[in-house]
Amino acid sequence: MARNVEFNEEEAIQKAMDVFWEKGYKGASLRDLTDAMKINSSSLYNTIGDKQELFVKCVKHYTGIRRKDIEQRLASKAPAFTILKKYIDDAVTVIITGANGCMAIKAVFEAATDDKRVTEALKADSDYAYQFLHDLIAKAMEEGDISKDEDAELLADYFISTWTGWHESYLLHKDPLKIKRMAQYFIKQISK
Repeated sequence: MARNVEFNEEEAIQKAMDVFWEKGYKGASLRDLTDAMKINSSSLYNTIGDKQELFVKCVKHYTGIRRKDIEQRLASKAPAFTILKKYIDDAVTVIITGANGCMAIKAVFEAATDDKRVTEALKADSDYAYQFLHDLIAKAMEEGDISKDEDAELLADYFISTWTGWHESYLLHKDPLKIKRMAQYFIKQISK
């Protein structure tokens, strides 16, 4: 009788997520994934499912981490503009120090069109980030740090698309100063 392999599923998902993050969905082999997770393929199929199921779980795990980060920021008692600037600074740090770029951006371009569950998880993540940014911007407007003439919806959308462009720019140019300058310019443009 075959022995059932017991493992911590959350840790295994984290390890598989790192493989997908580095190699992408198509570049990650089943062997890469099971080696990282320290399980055999039959254990994967018996507990999680196939590679696609694992990828969906990894995307949901990744977006869950991002949601927790936003929730921690929301718990801050700092002024909204301070939270917003810190979020932008942290985004820049992730872009210029992260070896693999943004997993969500990679997944959108590589796999989101192939699986509705991936699309839904990434859309929910984007919507949550948008709401977070919108609310921070609106509050910063109320607090007088951003002009009330600005449009919170437009600025939130603009930041999300700009942030994606920063990732692309860094992948192509590997110029941290360029990314930092664009972030400073964005902050300067929205500051009152």
